[in-house]
Amino acid sequence: MLILSAAAIASEPIYWVDLGLKNGINLGFFTLRYYSLAYLAGIVLGYWHLTRMIKAPGAPMAQRHADDLFFYCTIGIILGGRLGYATFYTGGSTGIPSLWLHPKELFALWHGGMSFHGGLIGTTVAMAWVAWRGGLSFIRVTDYVSVCVPFGMMFGRLANFVNGELWGRVAGPDVRWAMVFPDGGPLPRHPSQLYEAALEGALMIVIMLLVFWRTRARYRPGLLTGIFVTGIAIARFCVEFFREPDQQLQSFAMRTGLSMGQWLTIPMMALGLILIARALARRPLASGRPLPA
Repeated sequence: MLILSAAAIASEPIYWVDLGLKNGINLGFFTLRYYSLAYLAGIVLGYWHLTRMIKAPGAPMAQRHADDLFFYCTIGIILGGRLGYATFYTGGSTGIPSLWLHPKELFALWHGGMSFHGGLIGTTVAMAWVAWRGGLSFIRVTDYVSVCVPFGMMFGRLANFVNGELWGRVAGPDVRWAMVFPDGGPLPRHPSQLYEAALEGALMIVIMLLVFWRTRARYRPGLLTGIFVTGIAIARFCVEFFREPDQQLQSFAMRTGLSMGQWLTIPMMALGLILIARALARRPLASGRPLPA
């Protein structure tokens, strides 16, 4: 908000370097990256909120299941995000050698490269494993976890901004909050990381918390998951119009008219709407159990 307020009265674009941001905390022998802290903060805050949710009526799991989800979803986020990046953003016509041909590089997380859609797949696999092993309803597990995911998405996008990466497209003169990023050339660009933090993070946090705590959505299996998937997909699709496509995929975006991120959100929108319609068409649960016929 301070940045936007300053931009409203400024005649020159904002220079990212003038904000004095650093990508981590220098401990002398090691630099603690804010991007790593963002992942950690999102996971820990999500776990804390999940433990609160399962204490409310209608919870489909116990504390031991929440503990398992915390462990396995962390692994799913990291492995899924990295493998998704290797699959969707390297190889082929991207101009970057496929990471699948260099297995050792898959574990070089410090070189960057994480895919949201890959992390989503990894988390889904982790939830399916915990649900199967614990004899839980998979869709109800995803309902509860989906409420907590936007915390991590907001922190992650803010960390992208602090790192000065994943900046947006060149902005017009009417965009008073446009910024000049170090590696983005001399022209001011949309701070699309902040757009994503606001839409995929803050807005979805408000929506999911209100729907969970102020309605009986938890008693309609699949409704919370559907709202989350649809909301995230719409937010990501819209922000991609302002986000600069990955350099290796710019030709792909020009050929198809949409970025890789937008193409990947289309099936997400369809899935989310199907889940919402299915949840609303079925009889709700009572205290987590089906109502008698």
